[in-house]
Amino acid sequence: MPVRVRSVAMPRERRHSSPPHAQDRGLVELPNIAYNDSFRDVIKKISSYITQVIHAPATFEQLRTTSAGDGLHNLVEYLSVEVTNPAIVNALLALKWHYGTISDGRGLSDARANACEIVAWRFLTRLSEREIVDFCLYEIPDPSERDGGSVDEECAVGSESDEQTALLRGAGASSAAHHRRPSVINEVRRGSVQRRSQLFESVSKLTMSRHATETEEDSDSDPTAPFIHLNALEIAAIADAKRFLSQHIVQQIITGIWNGEIIFWDRLTAKSGKKPSFYNHNTADPYSRLRVPKYLKAYEVAFFCAFLLLYYGVLIQQNRYGITRIEILLYIWFAAFLYDEVSEYIDAGSIFYAADVWNVFDMAMIAIGIVYFVLRCVGLYRKDYQLVDIAFDVLALEALFMVPRVFSLLSLSPYWGTLIPCLKAMGLDFLKFMVFVAVLYLGFLTTFSLVGRETFTFPHMAMIVTKIFFGASFVGFDNMHEIDPIFGPPLMFIFVTLSSILLMGSLTGMLSNSFSRVITHAREEYLYIYSVYVLEASTSNRLTHFYPPFNLLALIIFRPLRLVASGTTLRHGRIVLLRATHAPIVALIQAYEWIAPKLNLASANTFRGPQQIFSKRHIVPPPSRPQSSYRPYIPSPRPESARFTKQKWGDTTEDDTANAPTDVEARIADLSAKIDRLTALVASLQPTTTPTQQWI
Repeated sequence: MPVRVRSVAMPRERRHSSPPHAQDRGLVELPNIAYNDSFRDVIKKISSYITQVIHAPATFEQLRTTSAGDGLHNLVEYLSVEVTNPAIVNALLALKWHYGTISDGRGLSDARANACEIVAWRFLTRLSEREIVDFCLYEIPDPSERDGGSVDEECAVGSESDEQTALLRGAGASSAAHHRRPSVINEVRRGSVQRRSQLFESVSKLTMSRHATETEEDSDSDPTAPFIHLNALEIAAIADAKRFLSQHIVQQIITGIWNGEIIFWDRLTAKSGKKPSFYNHNTADPYSRLRVPKYLKAYEVAFFCAFLLLYYGVLIQQNRYGITRIEILLYIWFAAFLYDEVSEYIDAGSIFYAADVWNVFDMAMIAIGIVYFVLRCVGLYRKDYQLVDIAFDVLALEALFMVPRVFSLLSLSPYWGTLIPCLKAMGLDFLKFMVFVAVLYLGFLTTFSLVGRETFTFPHMAMIVTKIFFGASFVGFDNMHEIDPIFGPPLMFIFVTLSSILLMGSLTGMLSNSFSRVITHAREEYLYIYSVYVLEASTSNRLTHFYPPFNLLALIIFRPLRLVASGTTLRHGRIVLLRATHAPIVALIQAYEWIAPKLNLASANTFRGPQQIFSKRHIVPPPSRPQSSYRPYIPSPRPESARFTKQKWGDTTEDDTANAPTDVEARIADLSAKIDRLTALVASLQPTTTPTQQWI
C-alpha cells in the first residue's frame, strides 16, 4: 500500500491559494516505487507527486529553505530509506528537463523543475559513495535486454565491429546482454535539435494526463526510447541542471572520472565490457589509463603544439611550386585531427559535442584546412600561382583558431573557465543586437546613397556609415553638405546621435547586464562546462581509443578488414596495434603516476575509493533546516544506506549547498527559520480536523 503522509497545516490565508484537490483531501500519497519498476513508471509516479505538492510558484531558494519545500523533504526521506530503484535520479533529472522546457507564464513549471533538481541532489547526500556512483552512472536499460534471456558472449561481441557497448548493465541484465547497443541510439544522435525534441516529447508523453487506457499507451512506441543508455549525469547535462552538476557530491564523481579514480574500462581484452568501477592499479590494465580525461587533455595540448609548429613551418617556407616534407606532415596531422573529431562527434553525440565551446574552434579549423587544401591542389595542378598565394592566405587564418586552441587547457582553471561563459553570453547578445543595428543602418545607408548619388558611390557611402558607427562622427559632419545641402545636415545629425549616444549606450548597458547575469552564477557555468567536457571524454563506447595521428593507422588497416573479418578478430587486431603504438605514452603515464605522489605533484585526492568507504570516520549529525512539526512514519530503513545517512565528506560538514553559506545567506536562512517557526505556531493554534473531515 502507498504511504500516506498528512500535509502540513497551513495558515488560513495560504489555504485559499491551494488547489481544490489539496483542500479536499488534505493528504498527499508518496509514490509507491518498487525496485523492478521501469523508468517510465518511475517518471509517472514521481511526476504525480511533484504536481500535487508544488501547486504554487516558488523560487529555488524558497523551495530549499522555507516550508514550501516540506513536501520535497518528505519525498527525499521516503526515497532514501524505502526506495532502491536505480533509475530514481535519472527520472528526477528527466522531469527537471520536462518542466524546465514548459512555459506556463506563472512560473509553476519552473518551480516544479527546481523541485526535481533539489530532490535529486538531496537524495544523493543520503547515500554512500559507492551508491552515489551507482545511481549517477546508471544507464536506462533497453527493455528488450532486461527481459531477454542470456546471449552468447562471442556472438554479441562479433555482431558489432565498431565496439559500441552499453555503459552499465541494467538491473537483471544477463552477463552478455550489455554488449549490445540498439540502433535507435545512433538514430537519435544525428542532431542536437532533433535529440532534444525527442527527449522532450518522451517525457511529455509520460507526464501527460493519464485518462487514456493502458491499451492506448501500449499501442504507441515506448516513449522512453530516446533515454536508453543515458546515465543520470548525461541527462543532467542535457537538461541544463547546472545546480545539480555544481553540487560538491556530484563534482566528486566528475573529478574522480577526470583523475582516473573512476574508470569504465579496467581490462583490454576482446570480451571486455564497459562499466564504472574504482581504479585499482594492482589489477587494472595499464592501457586503461589512456581513457582518463586528464591524460587525454594533456595529449591534446601536445598534439596541438606539434600541429602549430608544423603550421608555422609551412607558412614560413611557403613553397609555391611544390609540396615539401613539412607540408606532408601537416596534411597527416590535419587528417588525423579531422578523423578524431568525427569519431568524437559520433561517440559523444551532437548534444555534448555542441556544448563544448572549443569544438566550435575545431570545426572552424577543419573548414579552413579543407579550403586551403583544395585551393592548394587546384593551384598546383593548373600552375596558377596566384591561386596558390590565396591558399596560403587562407591558411594564415588558421592561427585565429589554432593558437587559442593550444591554450584551451586554461579553460579548465576556475579563473579562466568563468570568463568563457561570460564572453559566450555577451557574444550571443551582441549578435542579437546587431540585427537591429543592421536594419537601422540599412535604412540610413539607402537614404544617404540615393540623396548623394551624384557625389558618392555606394561603396564609399557604406564606408562613411561604417566609420560613423565605430566612433568617427567627424567624418559624417565633414561630408554632410556634400551629400546634400538641404537633407544632408539634419539626417546626419539624427544618424550620429542615434549611433554615438542611443545605440552605443544601449549596447554597452546590455553587454554589462549580460556579464553581470552570467558572473553571478559563474561557478555553476564553469562547473557545467567542466562536467560536459569530462562526460564527453568518458562516454565513448569504443574499447580501443587511438590517439591522433595513430588513429589513421587503425583507419587504414582495419576499415577494409571489416568487410571480411569478424568482430572478435578486429578487436584482437586493434588491441595489438594499440599496445604497439601507445606503449611510450603508457610508460609516461605510469612514470608520472609513480613520481607525482612522491613529489606532491598530483592534486589532492578529493574522491575516496572503496577502500576508504568502510574506514572509521567521525560521525556528525546532518545539517539542520527548518522543518514542519510532522514527519512521516517510514519503517524498515534501507540496510546499506542507513549507516551512511549521517556522514562527513572531506574535512568539513557539508550543507545541501555547493559552498559554505555567506553572511548574507546565513542571515536569510535564520530569518526563514523564524518565519517557519511562526508559521508552525499559527498552524498549531488552528482548530484541528480529523482525517475523516479532511477527506470530505
